[in-house]
Amino acid sequence: MTEDLSFDLTLFPAPVLRKVAEPVEAFDEDVARTVEAMFELMFKSKGVGLAAPQVGLKRRILVLNETGEQDKPEQNLVLINPTILATSGPRKPFEEGCLSFPGIYAEVQRPECCKVEAHDVHGERFEADYDGFTSRIIQHEHDHLEGVLLVDRMSPVDKLRNRGALEELVDVYKASKV
Repeated sequence: MTEDLSFDLTLFPAPVLRKVAEPVEAFDEDVARTVEAMFELMFKSKGVGLAAPQVGLKRRILVLNETGEQDKPEQNLVLINPTILATSGPRKPFEEGCLSFPGIYAEVQRPECCKVEAHDVHGERFEADYDGFTSRIIQHEHDHLEGVLLVDRMSPVDKLRNRGALEELVDVYKASKV
């Protein structure tokens, strides 16, 4: 019997969030358990997407469910080793949050559509086009795999508005390392 895996959220400014994640080489039970545990944490945290660096792993795995509802597993999407091949459509502003930045929101401009190449949990390669909210989630979570964070996408006004909350996250992180 395999043991259950569970994760905690990795919060800004943990260094793993700034690292470029490494490709998954073996599509084995470890990857399947990692994906399952990531979905569990995402739903528990009331999120709609989660990337492996957000649970402290430098692996190119992201999961999402645009409804954020655990009882809609048909909406679950797993992208392993994803590459965004193209983006298209108008760049639209939308207020984004991030589980690694609890309580912090910022308006982010992103293209409306993206074309992605990835592998599923079994290692099968596929390409797909996404639009709307799903495309936005993929682009946000893909940023995590590249070490790009919500704070990097914030306008100067949003950085100023969120300065206190960002400084508090840094202070909590520093205090945890003492």
